Amino acid sequence: MQLTPFHQGQKGKHSGWKNLRWKPFEIPKASQKQVDFVKGLHTLCGAGDIRSNNGLAIHIFLCNTSMENKCIYNSDGDFLIVPQKGKLLIYTEFGKMLVKPNEICVIQRGMRFSIDVFEETRGYILEVYGVHFELPDLGPIGANGLANPRDFLIPVAWYEDRQVPGGYTVINKYQGKLFAARQYFSPFNVVAWHGNYTPYKYNLENFMVINSVAFDHADPSIFTVLTAKSVRPGVAIADFVIFPPRWGVTEKTFRPPYYHRNCMSEFMGLIKGHYEAKQGGFLPGGGSLHGAMTPHGPDADCFERASKAKLAPERIADGTMAFMFESSLSLVVTEWGLKISSCLDGNYYKCWEPLKSHFTPNSKNPTGPN
Repeated sequence: MQLTPFHQGQKGKHSGWKNLRWKPFEIPKASQKQVDFVKGLHTLCGAGDIRSNNGLAIHIFLCNTSMENKCIYNSDGDFLIVPQKGKLLIYTEFGKMLVKPNEICVIQRGMRFSIDVFEETRGYILEVYGVHFELPDLGPIGANGLANPRDFLIPVAWYEDRQVPGGYTVINKYQGKLFAARQYFSPFNVVAWHGNYTPYKYNLENFMVINSVAFDHADPSIFTVLTAKSVRPGVAIADFVIFPPRWGVTEKTFRPPYYHRNCMSEFMGLIKGHYEAKQGGFLPGGGSLHGAMTPHGPDADCFERASKAKLAPERIADGTMAFMFESSLSLVVTEWGLKISSCLDGNYYKCWEPLKSHFTPNSKNPTGPN
């Protein structure tokens, strides 16, 4: 049996020629319609090819009820799940995981899982094909830093020996489509297991932040939690990057993220708080997408504040957790992302319109070199 709530990237149009922003994705009201994790799973954008095991997809999940006598497994790739609103109780063949906002989990390819929710729930998923997520190489940082291996948690063995006379539905995501089969017992009947191919979770508060302490910006790759490497050294199929609370102490520097364009596609989401570069319009539960080689950066309000601010040591992003799914591939946006979701912000470009040129070619800086 083939199910059809899944919207694949091939149905959309390419939107890399401009920057996109979405208002918070709307969660269906439980009083109007019961929607579980599978029914509330929507593909926002993606790239590559599932059949050749090369690429990625970004999904949004919007649900209000638990998966009852139902599980899913993914034949296409790994799911990195980022809950934004509401906690997830995830049942797997390896045991149970409770994943709260500001935590993430990874369900690797082929693992059966079912999700209970306790309220109207929303979150983001980064899916990668053909590779697994791993810790980034630390290079000169050395042995410790960023996301440390000791802080990743795996389930403790748990099982249920339960018959389901009415039928238990096992859903398979295969080549971007959903298929279902029925059996009459719970699949979570694994009494014990061994090995290292497991689901796992991580609390983003445990990330050991590294930052510039003199001047200028380090590359945002210093905030990488997990990476899915490509065959080309130095660029990834996907990186999961966060912008956590930290100190800003740089001198003679425009401290917010600088204006730039680069070879990567950047999808950003916000778990909580206010992102420093765009404190209005970019809201928790929403997102933005900046295509490869398309310029972007702080909005006009951020530019004016940062340009006039006294460069004293300051805390940045307290109470906030923004993140980025970054890829070397060019992402295609689905019809759901462009139209069906009804969350696309058509006024996003206006946040840069008030920017003015302050270039004065004949002026000199009396306190130091220009």
